[in-house]
Amino acid sequence: MPTPAETAATTTHDADWWRQAAVYQIYPRSFSDSNGDGLGDLKGITSRVPYLKALGIDAVWLSPFYPSALADGGYDVDDYRNVDPRLGTLEDFDEMVAALHEAGIKVIVDIVPNHTSDRHVWFQEALASPKGSAARGRYIFRDGLGENGELPPNAWTSIFGGGAWERITEPDGTPGQWYFHLFAKEQPDLDWDNPEVHEDFLTTLRFWSDRGADGFRVDVAHGLKKDLNAEVASLDLLHRADLFREGEHPLWDRDEVHSIYAEWRKVFNEYNPPRTAVAEAWVHADRRAMYASPEGLGQAFNFDLLEADFDAEQFRRIIAKNLAEAAATGASSTWVFSNHDVVRHATRYGLPKGSGRGGKGADGKDWLLEGGDPAQVDAERGLRRARAATLLMLALPGSAYLYQGEELGLQEVGEIPDADRQDPTFFRNKGVEVGRDGCRVPLPWEAEGASFGFGANGAHLPQPAWFAGYAASVQEADAGSTLAFYRRALALRHELQGSESLGWQDASDDDVLHFVRPGGWHVVANFGTAPLELPAGEILLASADVEGGKLPGEATAWVRVAR
Repeated sequence: MPTPAETAATTTHDADWWRQAAVYQIYPRSFSDSNGDGLGDLKGITSRVPYLKALGIDAVWLSPFYPSALADGGYDVDDYRNVDPRLGTLEDFDEMVAALHEAGIKVIVDIVPNHTSDRHVWFQEALASPKGSAARGRYIFRDGLGENGELPPNAWTSIFGGGAWERITEPDGTPGQWYFHLFAKEQPDLDWDNPEVHEDFLTTLRFWSDRGADGFRVDVAHGLKKDLNAEVASLDLLHRADLFREGEHPLWDRDEVHSIYAEWRKVFNEYNPPRTAVAEAWVHADRRAMYASPEGLGQAFNFDLLEADFDAEQFRRIIAKNLAEAAATGASSTWVFSNHDVVRHATRYGLPKGSGRGGKGADGKDWLLEGGDPAQVDAERGLRRARAATLLMLALPGSAYLYQGEELGLQEVGEIPDADRQDPTFFRNKGVEVGRDGCRVPLPWEAEGASFGFGANGAHLPQPAWFAGYAASVQEADAGSTLAFYRRALALRHELQGSESLGWQDASDDDVLHFVRPGGWHVVANFGTAPLELPAGEILLASADVEGGKLPGEATAWVRVAR
C-alpha cells in the first residue's frame, strides 16, 4: 500500500481545485457497513469508491469518524487523531484515502474545534484536577452562584435545550464547579483563550494533512471565542443578535475568532497544494466574507438557498448577492440544499406550505413534530423541485455541496419510533424538536435484504419499506432515474469549470430565471407551472421531460446555443 505522502503525490497539485468542486458529504455511520455491525465504516466507504467515481464528484467530505460515544452523532470527539474502532483503524483511513485519490477524488475531513467529548483525556484530567489547575484551564469552568455555588454561573441555555452549565463533583466528592457546554452536556466547550488549545489543534491539522487529507470542514466555526461575562438580562435577549454590535455577541461570530483561522492558514500553506477549509458559520451574509478570506479558512458555507422557498425571486436575489460578495473578496461561493442537520430538500419542497431548514411550513407548523407523516408530503412534486433546484445550483460558479442519498432522490424518514431515535435534540427538547435522525438513516444500496444492502445485519436507524424503490441498484438500471440524472449533470458540470462568470438574461416572466455561462451555455429555470419556450439550441440536460422545445413547470434545463 502506498504511504499517505506517496498517495498525495499522485493527486493533481491544483491549488484552486476547491473553487468549483462538487463535494459529496458522507455521514460515515450511515453510508456503507462492511462488517455487519449496523454501523457504516471506513472499509464500507472504500468499497463504494467505484460508485463515487461513477457519480462524478470531485471530493468527499467525511463527517466525524473519530472515537466517540455518539452523544451527538460523532460530533462529541474523544480523540482527534484516531479512528473510532467501530469504524476502522488509521490503516483503514489510509487505504480509503489512497483509493479515493486513485479515483481522482479529494478528501475533506470534519474538524470539531468548539468542544471535545466528556470522555476526552483532557476533560477526564480536568475532572480529576483541582479548581484553578492547568487541566481545567483548557475548558470553561466557573464557580456557581448562590450561597454554596448551587446555581449555575448564568441562566443561558444550550443549543440542544436545557441549561448550558453542568456541575461537576470535585475529586474529594463534594459538589464543585460548573462547566459550559453550548451543545450537549457530553460536549464541554474548549477555552480558546488558552494557548495549549491552539497548539493541539495545529498538531491535529498537520496529523490529518500528513495522512493525505486535502482539506477540512470546520464545525461551528463561528462559536469558538466567547464572552461569558456579558450582562444579558434574559435568554430571549441572548438569542437576538440585533441587540449586539457586529463581532461582539457573547457567543457567536466574535471578531477575535479570525486570529485562530489566521494561525490555521499558515499550517495549510505549509503543504503543496495548500490544504483547503470551509467554515460552517451560520452568520449574516455580510460577515461570511471574513471566514472565507484567503488569510483565513478560504471558504464558508452559504446556507441562503437552503433556507429559501422554491421561488424565482428569492433564488435570483440570493445568487446575485453571493456571487457579488465572492467577486469582491476573491473567495469562492458555496451552494448547498441538504446536509446531515436539515430535512432533505426533496421533502422540504414537497411540504404543503413553504420550506425552512428545519422543515417548517409558512404557517409555522413543524412537519417533523406533526409526526413526519409521508402522507403530508407531495413526494413527486418535492423531487421534481429538488431536481430542478439542484440542476440550477450545479450550473452556478463556485463549489456545490451534495449530501449522501440526494442523488437517489431520497425523502426524509419521518416515521422513526421514539425508541429508535438517537439525536440528543430529541431527548433534550422533547415535544419541541424531533431531531435530525430522519436525514441520517443508512442508505439503500439494494432493493432487498436486511438493510437494503447497507450491511449484513440491519442498520443502526430503522429504514422504511419504501427505501426499496430508491435503492442504488434499482436506479443503476434505469436511464431515467435520479441517479442517472445526477451523473449526467455532474459530468456536464466539468465542462463548465474554468471561468466563474455568469450573465443574467431578461426572463419572460417573474417565475423564470435565465443566465448564461461561457461557451454558449444557457441555464433556464421555470419556477412557475406553465410550460416555457426554451432558447433554440442543443438541450444538454433537463430536470424534467422537454416536449416541443418547451420546459414544463418547476423544472430547469441546460441549453447550448451556437454562437
